[in-house]
Amino acid sequence: MTADKLATLRYTGMRLGIFAACFVVLAALSRFGLVPAGIGESHILWIMVLAIVVSAPLSYVVLRRQRDAMSAQIVGGVDRARRKLNENRSMEDAADDAARAQQ
Repeated sequence: MTADKLATLRYTGMRLGIFAACFVVLAALSRFGLVPAGIGESHILWIMVLAIVVSAPLSYVVLRRQRDAMSAQIVGGVDRARRKLNENRSMEDAADDAARAQQ
């Protein structure tokens, strides 16, 4: 596979990596009392929500190039699908016109 075909997978993996790093850092900070631990049994959920809130803007800034590559890959796929659909429509129209002409 070429690099263009892996753009979505690479972006998703990097995004998950940033989330995991934020989760580990926030869990450590919570363990040392620098971040509130949550209420009752909600400790893990609280850390997950904080990790999502912290990793989202980080991903937006840090992964700009990967996001643009992924967007180009998706646009290319949509364009190919659209072109195939139009080709299939024209083939169907030609077959229908030929069938009507024979009647």
